[in-house]
Amino acid sequence: MSAPSDRVVFVDDEEEVRRANGQSLDLAGFAVETHGDAESALRAVLADPPGVVVTDVRLPGLDGLGLFSALQEADPELPVILITGHGDITMAVRAMRAGAYDFLAKPYPAETLVASVRRALERRQLVVENRSLRSRLDAAVAEDPAFLGVSPAITRLRQFVREVAQADVDVMVLGETGSGKEVVASALHRWSRRAKGNFVAMNCGALPDTVVESELFGHEAGAFTGALKKRVGRIAHADGGTLFLDEIESMALNIQVKLLRVLQERVVEPLGTNAIQPVDMRVVAATKIDLGQAAAQGTFRDDLYYRLNVVSVAIPPLRERREDVALLFEHFLRKAAARFNREPPPVTPAIREHLSRHDWPGNVRELGHFAERCALGLNPTGPAVPEPAKAATLAEQMDRHERGLIRDELIMAGGDVRVAAEALGTPRKTLYDKIARHGLDPNDYR
Repeated sequence: MSAPSDRVVFVDDEEEVRRANGQSLDLAGFAVETHGDAESALRAVLADPPGVVVTDVRLPGLDGLGLFSALQEADPELPVILITGHGDITMAVRAMRAGAYDFLAKPYPAETLVASVRRALERRQLVVENRSLRSRLDAAVAEDPAFLGVSPAITRLRQFVREVAQADVDVMVLGETGSGKEVVASALHRWSRRAKGNFVAMNCGALPDTVVESELFGHEAGAFTGALKKRVGRIAHADGGTLFLDEIESMALNIQVKLLRVLQERVVEPLGTNAIQPVDMRVVAATKIDLGQAAAQGTFRDDLYYRLNVVSVAIPPLRERREDVALLFEHFLRKAAARFNREPPPVTPAIREHLSRHDWPGNVRELGHFAERCALGLNPTGPAVPEPAKAATLAEQMDRHERGLIRDELIMAGGDVRVAAEALGTPRKTLYDKIARHGLDPNDYR
């Protein structure tokens, strides 16, 4: 049985035509199977689907158009090339609109047939690969939607996280920007005995130091200027569940001291009161830097580092598990297409090449944004916006490029400036200023 990527079924009722065309295709390197009638060809195709079917329109019994309709019903993505006489061209064009891949008007040179078949087989190969990818993705999602992938690295990570989740110890998660640290933290929570409790996430680098203390520990009414009512801190809210502290390396040293006491004694003291509240929680801290080195340099407390570093989970960067890139991309593409209320676009050879060649320094987050650009048809493998005219100054070119980047992020964020600011790595106020300067309106993208 020939591989579907190179097998051609050729149908014509004239033996001499079958022999000549079969020979041309064979010399071009294709595996050729010829049939003199549509009925036998249909049975052969249904039993063992080829890469492409080439059929004359005028056949005894079931004609070429009838064969095309039957094949389309069985597999709409199977390329069918129609061979027509001069009087059949209009009808062949209608068939192409209905889904036929190509038509060749008699007489045609052998190289025209070979070229059309080669293009059709390339398309078929892409279809087969996409189907295989979707099948693998469906199986992976059914098995474990949190850790999609088939690489040894992600398999080991999945197993290790499951084991650690049952141990109910504090965990340090190490990983580059965009590698999925919160995904790991969430899995640790879901797979633990604390799954029914709250999963409370806080990005320590996203809040000013003056706010972090109140957010973590809570406060009583009147504890400080502006504290008009009591607030339950995130530590207390995580009682019985899991507290996830992302970018913990950015936490101020004075807050680290108070957090250390919480970890050691499992109690929290809200601002403005001497009342001590016991807490039962697991702490998962995430960082993108070497905290041991930071502790040695004095930018992170070494006692807090040792207290947090009971168990470490290291997330491999995407460039070290390339087997998972296509699978993850298909997953993100589906999600993005559903979000934008569109059909997932085909994965073109240019996209496949970009997926395999790019190093993905932004890891899974960057791949997700790339999938969103693909879903929106934003020419993701090329410039985000048209190149400016050569007469434009450097400042004008930079402005146009910046405006295009902001616009694209607003599209992908659905007009949510907070999400766009996080994706662009810029403070929200700065982004608002740039949005105003470029004459953009977030509401246009909601």
